Amino acid sequence: MPTNLPPEALEAEQRYRAAKSLTEKIACLEEFISLIPKHKGTDKLRADLRRRLSKLKASAAQSRKKVSRRTSAFHIEKEGAGQVVVIGPANVGKSALVATLTNASPEVSAVPYTTWEPTPGMMPIENIQVQLIDTPPLDRDYVEPQLLDLIRRADLILLMVDLQTYPIEQLENTIAILQEHRIVPSHLKDHYPEQRRITFKPLLVLVNKTDDESADEDFEVLHELLGNEWPLLPVSVTNGRNLERLKRAVFDHLGIIRVYSKPPGKQPDFNAPFVMKKGGTVADFAGKIHQDFLQKLKAARVWGSTAFDGQMVGRDYVLHDGDVVELRI
Repeated sequence: MPTNLPPEALEAEQRYRAAKSLTEKIACLEEFISLIPKHKGTDKLRADLRRRLSKLKASAAQSRKKVSRRTSAFHIEKEGAGQVVVIGPANVGKSALVATLTNASPEVSAVPYTTWEPTPGMMPIENIQVQLIDTPPLDRDYVEPQLLDLIRRADLILLMVDLQTYPIEQLENTIAILQEHRIVPSHLKDHYPEQRRITFKPLLVLVNKTDDESADEDFEVLHELLGNEWPLLPVSVTNGRNLERLKRAVFDHLGIIRVYSKPPGKQPDFNAPFVMKKGGTVADFAGKIHQDFLQKLKAARVWGSTAFDGQMVGRDYVLHDGDVVELRI
C-alpha cells in the first residue's frame, strides 16, 4: 500500500474494510478508488482495486438475476412524449439535473456512486411532459446489462460530463462503453457501413458546471478541441443556466411535434396536444384520435403551417408543430 495516499483516501479505505454488505463494500471501494491520485506510483494499486471491484459487482449482478425483469427497477414503462436517459460517469451532476427538472427525488450527493438504480421523473416542456431518467454511473470495470437495455429502449440519450474534471476523457470513455455494447449515437451512423445489430440513438452532450465567465472560456476550448463532431450544450445545474434551452433541445432531438384537435364549431384545447413524430400526416393524426376517424377521413382543415388559416388539405398533408386540425369525416 503506498504511503503517500491523501487522508481522505485512507479514510475511505477504512470504510471499505469495515463495510458489511456487498452493496456497501462496492460503494466504499468505488469511493476509495476515486480518491486515489492518478500517477505511476499508484497504477498497480488502482489496477488491483479495479479487479476487486469488478468481482464484487459481478457477484452483485448474479444476485440481482434472481429478480424478474417485470419487477426490475431498470424496467421503466415509458410515459409522456418521450423517454430520455441521463448517462455519464460518477459525480458529474446527473442526479442533481433530474431533481431540478422533474418531480423526482433521486439522492444527490458529492460522494461518487450514490445512484444505484434508475430514478424516473416527468419534465415539463411547455404544455407536454417528457420522462427524464437518472441512471447509475457507466463504469469500464462493470456495466449493469439492464442499464444497457434501458438505454437501448430510450428515445434520447443525454450524456453529461463535468467541464472541470477531464470532460474529453469522460466523453470518450462513456462513448467507448456504449460502442462496446453496440449502442452508437445517431449522428455517427455514416461511420458504420455494417449496421446489423447496432442500436442507433440520438445523443446530446451536456457540459455541466459552466457556472461563470471563466467556465465559458474553458467550454470554448473544449468546443474547439472536439470540433463539430459532438452536439454540445453548456449547462449549470447549480445556477440553472441554459436549463430552459436544454428543454428545447430535448424537444428538438426527440423529433416530435404537437398537433391540436379542433372539433367543428368549437375552439381547440391548447392544453392537450397530440404528440406525433415529425413527418406525420393528417391520416396519422386521425388514427391517433380513433381508428374509425382514419377509415372515414375525407379531408381536413388546418390552421398554422398552411398558406392560409383553415385551408382544406388531403390525408397525406404533412403536419408541423403547433398545427390545429379539424377533421372532415
